[in-house]
Amino acid sequence: MAAVLCVDVGSTFTKGLLVGDDGAVLARASHPTTRTTDVMDGVDAVRAELAAVHDPERTVLCSSAGGGLRLAVVGYERAVTTEAGYRVGLSAGTRVVHVAAGPLGGPDVAALRAARPDVVLLVGGTDGGNADVLVHNARRLARARMRAPVVVAGNADAAGQVVAELGSTARRHVVAANVLPRIGEIAPSGARGAIRRVFLEHVIGGKGLSRGRGFAGLVRAATPDAVLRGVEVLAEVAGTDVLVIDVGGATTDVYSVLGPQGEDASIRREVVGTLWHARTVEADLGMRWTAEGVVEAADRERLDLTSTARAHAGRVTADPGRLARTPEEWDAEETLATTAVRVALRRHGRPAPGERPRPLADVGLVVGSGGVLRHAAPQLADRVLAAALADHGGGWRVPDRARTTVDRDYVLAAVGLLADEDPALAAALAGRLVPWQ
Repeated sequence: MAAVLCVDVGSTFTKGLLVGDDGAVLARASHPTTRTTDVMDGVDAVRAELAAVHDPERTVLCSSAGGGLRLAVVGYERAVTTEAGYRVGLSAGTRVVHVAAGPLGGPDVAALRAARPDVVLLVGGTDGGNADVLVHNARRLARARMRAPVVVAGNADAAGQVVAELGSTARRHVVAANVLPRIGEIAPSGARGAIRRVFLEHVIGGKGLSRGRGFAGLVRAATPDAVLRGVEVLAEVAGTDVLVIDVGGATTDVYSVLGPQGEDASIRREVVGTLWHARTVEADLGMRWTAEGVVEAADRERLDLTSTARAHAGRVTADPGRLARTPEEWDAEETLATTAVRVALRRHGRPAPGERPRPLADVGLVVGSGGVLRHAAPQLADRVLAAALADHGGGWRVPDRARTTVDRDYVLAAVGLLADEDPALAAALAGRLVPWQ
């Protein structure tokens, strides 16, 4: 049997999944990410452990080590094209570290540089619309003292002028389709693909994570981008809308892949439009480094937290390596996880000003992920997800008829890594998460 090794090089752990040619999970392994030496040391350790089970035919990687992919968005109007760029940036697996709207001035460029982005996403104008701000910002970026490459995804009619400005100083750049070609229509795929290419070609090798070229040659995507691609495949295999909640140590990420139905398929009410394949990142909702942020968010949302959970949040924030051992600590873990999931889902589903809530009512499958859900007893994970689907205080209709499952083998990142190179294998692997198959 041929096998492929899928590896996620995270900031804390490097996780490997050995997948057979029929989509079966043959084995899995984990090793602390060896960023202080060379990340390939950790990859090699995972590979050696799994090779004892079955020698893989090939190895593919995704990575969020080194802080992930830092993106700055530079747009025209904050409520329109800049917002579209921001949403697309999140869906591309980036950490959006800076947002600027309107013509860039000296202080704006200084603030952009201070954010230290790996990539700048330059957007502005619908196709055939105003191009003045887009061209002006291209001119300022071309002369800015920064090394970050630029992904251009604005008014297609002005692409030639933008390229000329950026090319005048040999600024590295890639041109993609407009993220907002028309008012009410958001088009992420072109920019997502371009950001992925820039990440692979210019960013991975520049983070100093590995001394050789082996690492850069194996990496296929930023981890969140791979996961969203995996969720897209899962939705196709399951034949239903899918929602994924990944509760991590520092953030809680929510992914949704929805199919527009009824009038949503043809009517665009919002100025920016609905991003049907979306990801949101809540950087204050984590189970370790940002556990106290969960407490603060609960208070803002008027959710009750026990004194035990509040005290536990303080302890694990001070000592992120601390693991739950006693029944009382596991109760506190469950309370914090439930709260993080409820708040993250509320933020994902709530409408932006002037828009409607995200249409999650027809979601048929909800997948939980993250260490607390994967390593806890199944009943705990079931209760956390069930509480989220019964939360009617978020301002949107919950998917109360959805089936739930937990990605215990961490297959979604692997599905995303395999999706384009081996779609049949990716689909077979994704099927492991569909309860009715």
